[in-house]
Amino acid sequence: MAFKPIRFIPDDTKIPFLLISRFGFFFSGVVSLASVLLFIFIGLNVGVDFKGGTVITVRTEQAANIDQLRSTLDGLGFGGIELQEFGSPNDLMIRVGAQEGGDAAQQAVVNKIKTALGPGIEYRSVDVVGPKVSSELAEQGIIAVVAAILCILMYVWFRFEWQFAVGAVMSLLHDVLLTIGLFCLLGIEFNLQIIAAILTIVGYSLNDTVVVFDRIREYLRKYKSMPLADLIDFSLNSVLPRTILTSVTTMLALIALYIFGGEVLRGFTFTMIWGVIIGTYSSIFIASPVLILLGTNREGAKELVKAKPVSP
Repeated sequence: MAFKPIRFIPDDTKIPFLLISRFGFFFSGVVSLASVLLFIFIGLNVGVDFKGGTVITVRTEQAANIDQLRSTLDGLGFGGIELQEFGSPNDLMIRVGAQEGGDAAQQAVVNKIKTALGPGIEYRSVDVVGPKVSSELAEQGIIAVVAAILCILMYVWFRFEWQFAVGAVMSLLHDVLLTIGLFCLLGIEFNLQIIAAILTIVGYSLNDTVVVFDRIREYLRKYKSMPLADLIDFSLNSVLPRTILTSVTTMLALIALYIFGGEVLRGFTFTMIWGVIIGTYSSIFIASPVLILLGTNREGAKELVKAKPVSP
């Protein structure tokens, strides 16, 4: 008995994507502006990676009494100390902000906490990040994101045309802005794992966008007299089954990782789940409609598309 391939979307859809994208542009513009305002007035809840400090993960013999432990540690005079359950009730994460005095002061924090907590505590990890290191990590994280977007601009420009490159970069900037806005709104800790997740989102979104652009470029050569708006709608509908199938299967893996991967991976997988959603959205409703605004060189497309067409 032959098995039919799984399809979440029929092959012959005729969804008016460009008509819907008018509302999508407005919605994305409003949400992107809101993300910028959230970043300016609320800001990110940056983790120890970017602001410096000490993170200690411990395991207690019995379920941790967070209120009692917080009262004990607040009396040490280190300023605001954050305590959070880390997986099971016996696992606890302790965060202490950077102290004046360099590495020696940070190590003194660790020693005083160990003394205050007393025996019966298993110290699973101790991470100390100084202010200088944290500022360097923040700078390198920003440089990594900016460099990735610039490299993508040059790659798409070289492979397609400058109009395609602008559409791809606008889509990626949209994804990054909305991710930062979400973290500002929810107050989720922003650390190096999230930077890695954002770079992964950029790659995922670009992959979706290039697949769509390949189909548009193929059809520019094949349907020489078709109006550009109709051609883009036709292209988007033809790749929609592949796009949705890829997104759904990726989401299933990420959801499983979010549920069963533990607290350490939760921030990364949450960011990736969000990134798959907005990356799929932006490749359809942001990147491609930009070609209508900027136009495209049909003669150039005829020369660029040579061999085999992109399969659905």
